[in-house]
Amino acid sequence: MNEILPQTYLIGLITLLGGASVVVARQILRVRRDEATLARLEGAKDKAQQQDSVSLYELASVQLRKRLFTQASDTLKRALQLANAEDAPKEAQALIQNALGFSLAAQSNYQAAIRHYRSAVKAKPDYAVALNNLAFALEKQGKSVEATATYEKVLGLDSANATARKRLKILDRRSGPSPETANRRR
Repeated sequence: MNEILPQTYLIGLITLLGGASVVVARQILRVRRDEATLARLEGAKDKAQQQDSVSLYELASVQLRKRLFTQASDTLKRALQLANAEDAPKEAQALIQNALGFSLAAQSNYQAAIRHYRSAVKAKPDYAVALNNLAFALEKQGKSVEATATYEKVLGLDSANATARKRLKILDRRSGPSPETANRRR
């Protein structure tokens, strides 16, 4: 009986340390991968090599993950210009517009973010992520009615969208649900 307690403690400690080391190792690998990608893409930019909208979008994605929102906004604006010049598919332009809106919203520039989210939705009307982001930015601007309608549109596209459901519940608590809104979500 006396020997079981120390053994259990050691096994638990080893398990806890092993789990923590796995989590730390994954984070280190993720950061190293992002740093390598950032160095490669910024190196190509510094060498004045011809970049396309895809590589600029990839660079901006890394910048967004690293929370370099101002740099990401600049990169995404250039990517959008190139995508328009390259006559890129509408889906690609929607991705860039959504990412640019996200970057601007992270800087609390909701008005410009809304403009880019609307462009993303115009390019790809069934883009649920851009609709969610648009609704959130509208919510931040105090446009609760329009935000509610946008979240409901998201649920029309994807009835299992947890983000839209959660945000609608929050909006309903703030303003009280309308009878038609409550009936549509059941």
